[in-house]
Amino acid sequence: MLRLSRNNLPYMQSTQRKKQIAILGSTGSIGQQALQVISEHPDRFEAHTLTANNHWELLAQQARQFRPAAVVIANEQHYEALSRELSDLPIAVYTGSQALCQVVESSEVDMVLTAMVGFAGLPPTIAAIKARKPIALANKETMVVAGELINRLCRQYEVPILPVDSEHSAIFQSIMGEVSPIDKIILTASGGPFRTFTRQQLESVTPAMALRHPNWDMGAKITIDSASMMNKGFEVIEAKWLFGVESERIQVVVHPQSVVHSAVQFADGAVKAQLGVPDMRVPIQLAFSFPERLQSSFDRLDWYSMHDLTFERPDTERFRCLALAYEALARGGNMPCIVNAANEIVNRAFLEERCRFLGMPDIIEHTMQRASFIKIPSYEDYLATDAEAREIAASLL
Repeated sequence: MLRLSRNNLPYMQSTQRKKQIAILGSTGSIGQQALQVISEHPDRFEAHTLTANNHWELLAQQARQFRPAAVVIANEQHYEALSRELSDLPIAVYTGSQALCQVVESSEVDMVLTAMVGFAGLPPTIAAIKARKPIALANKETMVVAGELINRLCRQYEVPILPVDSEHSAIFQSIMGEVSPIDKIILTASGGPFRTFTRQQLESVTPAMALRHPNWDMGAKITIDSASMMNKGFEVIEAKWLFGVESERIQVVVHPQSVVHSAVQFADGAVKAQLGVPDMRVPIQLAFSFPERLQSSFDRLDWYSMHDLTFERPDTERFRCLALAYEALARGGNMPCIVNAANEIVNRAFLEERCRFLGMPDIIEHTMQRASFIKIPSYEDYLATDAEAREIAASLL
């Protein structure tokens, strides 16, 4: 697979032409920060395509500021309003999920940032790979649901994946220049807002409490996943497919300060880590500019203010979602797809106060037991699995 791994670091030539970037999910947290990176380097990058699911007003504002060639609003109910709002500009306006797959195929697009949330990011990512577009991957669910398929397609179409998640970017940066195999990946986790809560306290947490992440500014879905530690479980699965390391050699370490973004241990016991302030613009910019590191105005790490860096073992009894993700990875096949679908259902249900915080792993586990298991799934199997698992999880609510 032509991806950014320890054995294959494709050199991406810089050109005089501005790099044209399609941002799938431009109105989300990652998408908005990606546009900040583009604003920081208008001589290097240009937003060619911007997409959103429902937030058409913000999409229209972004389109007026960045003047992309095209915008896509996935929810067709907002198409007329968006078209009217942008009618005075030479911007093509499209709608529907199929349009997301079509716009990434444009010959003018140089890179696709997949910043959509959830399973919905899989089809356009596959379309971009088949169009031979380098992928800046922020949609971890793509690798969780169909990592084996994505790897196979990347090898077939010779497409690199550049990780945008801060942890996977840190791992990538730690293995750059190394020729020896990875002995262990140390995947750091903040522990979320409930790291010190007892099980009794977890019984009464609310969505408002869960949405107050101590370190990172993220969208609602990912913030809830961080609180339950399912996000970290998904990152374990993503790391397995991105870096070819088995789950038993991926160690999650709770690091509340979020300064060490992740690390790699090698055969001689040496450990290399990437440190920095909690700012997603740094890995986004690196993905856009690789192999260069560009100057930025982002905050720097203040070494004199770091009095304590602590590291803890994760508690998989209080945070069972992490254990379920490891189990899904061990079972393989379509099991991670089942877990992802069930998690999307319970995540939304918790946000809408239809599910308790500690009820989420229960429903996910029962869905894993009931959904049809397929050892070697096809793309069509993933689609069917996603639909079946969602139906089962919803019925369990």
